[in-house]
Amino acid sequence: MQTIGLLGGMSWESSALYYQLINEEVNRRLGRLHSARCLLYSVDFEEIEQIQASGSWKKAGERLGEAAAALERGGADFIVLCTNTMHKVAGTIESYINIPVLHIAEATIREIHRQHLSRVGLLGTKYTMEEMFYTEGLQAGGLEVTLPDPEARTEINRIIFDELCHGTIRPESKSYLLRVMDQLKKAGAEGVILGCTELGMLVTPEDTDLPVIDTTRIHALEAVNEALSH
Repeated sequence: MQTIGLLGGMSWESSALYYQLINEEVNRRLGRLHSARCLLYSVDFEEIEQIQASGSWKKAGERLGEAAAALERGGADFIVLCTNTMHKVAGTIESYINIPVLHIAEATIREIHRQHLSRVGLLGTKYTMEEMFYTEGLQAGGLEVTLPDPEARTEINRIIFDELCHGTIRPESKSYLLRVMDQLKKAGAEGVILGCTELGMLVTPEDTDLPVIDTTRIHALEAVNEALSH
């Protein structure tokens, strides 16, 4: 089994989900008392969020690149960046290390194709929804992408940062998100990507008849596939 390098803290709420999902899946596959070999580097999200807000993406990439290098020195065989948004700087992170980064969008695209979907709605932070790094990756994977309207993007971003990153789950926010998902369905989306690692805390596949693409779960299971394939 390889050692997984978890680069988390963005937020720690979703990083905890990664740790739980990865260990549950390793135990499910191997049984007995097996758990995952992993290292966790958890950054101070306040520092990263301020860098995001200022648009200093180069600085953000350098900060996370240093963290990834620390995981490599600690014995990690590959890196799992426990956030969608910061995959914007995945290339910079890769320049700091000699081990691979398991990209969340690539794993997500494979899962969407497995479900035979071609047009998907995308939910996430405003950075993920509005900056082209994520959408272009999906489109390069042969997918059509539909976004919520600008007002909905702003509200979803608020729910993520003001509520979910603090572990706050509000029924009214869940209802709002489900209404947005229904609007995306009416606009032609065949499924919806939860393109923020916290959104799975609020909405599950059982809440809607629309296929829900939970990137946190997909990414975590892909990390297990990679760790156990060697």
